Amino acid sequence: MSEENWERGMLEKVALAAVTEQRRSRRWGIFFKTLTFVYLFVLLAIAMNWFGPSESLGKHTALIDLVGEIGADGPVTADGTVISLQDAFEDTNTKGVILRINSPGGSPVQAGIINDEIKRQRKLHPNIPLYVVVDDICASGGYYIAAAADKIYVNKASIIGSIGVIMDGFGFTGTMEKLGVERRVLTAGKNKAILDPFSPSNPEQVAFAQGLLDEIHQQFIQVVRDGRGQRLKETPDMFSGLFWTGSKSIELGLADGLGDVDYVAREIIKEENIVDFTARPTLADRIAKNFGASAANTLLGTPHKLH
Repeated sequence: MSEENWERGMLEKVALAAVTEQRRSRRWGIFFKTLTFVYLFVLLAIAMNWFGPSESLGKHTALIDLVGEIGADGPVTADGTVISLQDAFEDTNTKGVILRINSPGGSPVQAGIINDEIKRQRKLHPNIPLYVVVDDICASGGYYIAAAADKIYVNKASIIGSIGVIMDGFGFTGTMEKLGVERRVLTAGKNKAILDPFSPSNPEQVAFAQGLLDEIHQQFIQVVRDGRGQRLKETPDMFSGLFWTGSKSIELGLADGLGDVDYVAREIIKEENIVDFTARPTLADRIAKNFGASAANTLLGTPHKLH
């Protein structure tokens, strides 16, 4: 073999070896990047609770957090709480369920749906108790939910009660007169603009709205009486919208004792292993919700509203 051919052969071998090494490095790089992605995805899934509570954790106390205002679009929704309750009660390793409530209230409809689901699950699973533990506040719709529990545990400084219903607004007629602004509104139906803040108060419409509030209030009162039973020591102002400390609520029969989540799990349910069943929206849920709202606004603009 000539010297020229020998040099060309060596160069080809070196080049081929370099290409092979690059391909090998690229494959290993792709492998490690994929492995890192999978690892991060699993960590994110665990953090976001995408997989749900693990049934391999053995016997446990199921914990569901209700934190914030109760409403269809709020931090506490009936849909999410119902899913949490179903998951907790249907888990064969659940010995008891704790609802940890820290809520000033909210929608009576959403609270009523949760209250009904608690009672339904207690009938389906009579051997699994459900207790409420109150953090800072359990008022109005929060207490509407709590009334369905087997027992309610509070901190001595918790705020409990506010058993009432409110509808608020403003009246701007005096301001409009001073500014020389005239209100012009057209309706089909004489009560379509009921309680319009830019129109003078109408006694008949006010009476009608008060009747609605009174009806919902009576529903609330009945839920509390049904839930608390003979434990309730009714006073003239119990259903007036007032609220009390945790210590006073025990005296009134609105709560049963002092205790936090660890105490109830350890001393009442007798199972210290606590598993969180709180349903939280996934990243995909949030993106879908935001995308849906943005798309609707883009396509429809500002829609006309039927109040």
